[in-house]
Amino acid sequence: MIKCERTEVMNINNAIRGARNPLNSWDRSDSYVDSDGTFKLGEKDLDLAKRLCTAGNDHRKFIRQIFISVDITAPIYWWKEYDTYKVGTVANSTSTMHKIHSKPFELNDFSHDHLSEEGLKALEDLIKVLEDVRLKYVETKDKTLWYTLIQLLPEGYHQMRTCTFSYENAIAMFRARKNHKLQEWHDFCLWIKGLPYMQDLFEDVKEYEG
Repeated sequence: MIKCERTEVMNINNAIRGARNPLNSWDRSDSYVDSDGTFKLGEKDLDLAKRLCTAGNDHRKFIRQIFISVDITAPIYWWKEYDTYKVGTVANSTSTMHKIHSKPFELNDFSHDHLSEEGLKALEDLIKVLEDVRLKYVETKDKTLWYTLIQLLPEGYHQMRTCTFSYENAIAMFRARKNHKLQEWHDFCLWIKGLPYMQDLFEDVKEYEG
């Protein structure tokens, strides 16, 4: 399971203006702000953006200046793979260390959509153990019990992070992970597909079906 919420895309206007710097072609820019206050790429600016992206990453430098902020909730096993992408990305996470005991453990705190019947039963049993330990820790503050929570916590446990990265980071992740065996990566790539102008800029994103 993965959720991408509160997505914001920023700085498209400055990025496309910068894309025109090499040829001093600012007078050809036809982008505008619509009645809702949203920046829209005009036909000429979008055509330039497409040509630069088609020409390769040496020419599409402008997409490094288009920024994304998003709250991602995903299991620990997915975050371990996402953490491969360190350059140009920033994330602030909810704290497992500090807040693991702050609420009751529930089934929906864990990814369980692909579990077998036996696996689901095992997870439910583990949740009961974790909740029992949590309640004892809240009462006693015994650090051994806190360690028990941390060390028993399965990799399917959900963590939410507020992530910031660029369109260049996004297309790199898309191309590296679009055929991954984890369903979470397919869902993440579909989220990337839905970002403003992403399908216009990259044909392989447009054709992706998850």
